[in-house]
Amino acid sequence: MTPRLRKLVGSFAILAFLVVYAIAAVRLADLLPDHPAIDLVYFLVAGTAWGLPLIPLLSWMNRD
Repeated sequence: MTPRLRKLVGSFAILAFLVVYAIAAVRLADLLPDHPAIDLVYFLVAGTAWGLPLIPLLSWMNRD
């Protein structure tokens, strides 16, 4: 697979992952107790944790 095609496929995979992740994060947030401190901690974690699963995909996209 050419690097250009790999980046195109990876870009669409990232977009699809982010849509699914955002929907799942919001639905999971609805299950949590309604307290501002819990919301703050949850959204801090959920807002930064999306990057970890993308690391292997990004390294695959940038491989020679």
